[in-house]
Amino acid sequence: MSERVGSKIYIDVGATFSAEGILRPKYLIWEDGRKFEIDRITKIERCATRKGGGAGIMYLCMIWGKPVRLFYEENYRWFLEAE
Repeated sequence: MSERVGSKIYIDVGATFSAEGILRPKYLIWEDGRKFEIDRITKIERCATRKGGGAGIMYLCMIWGKPVRLFYEENYRWFLEAE
């Protein structure tokens, strides 16, 4: 289930933890229920959001050849920045 809060769009994300404890998102479910597989992750870094406020771990993901900034907050929620 998704939820918009300011310029953040909280979404459902399927993710796995490796044996080493590394969290990796595998797919996300958009507001309208469509599922998008993450083709690859090109960067993982702790940073502040440009639009949404707050901070978290940012995963720069490639989905259908386009970069998507997916954030994981310390409150255990995933979000995207609204355009």
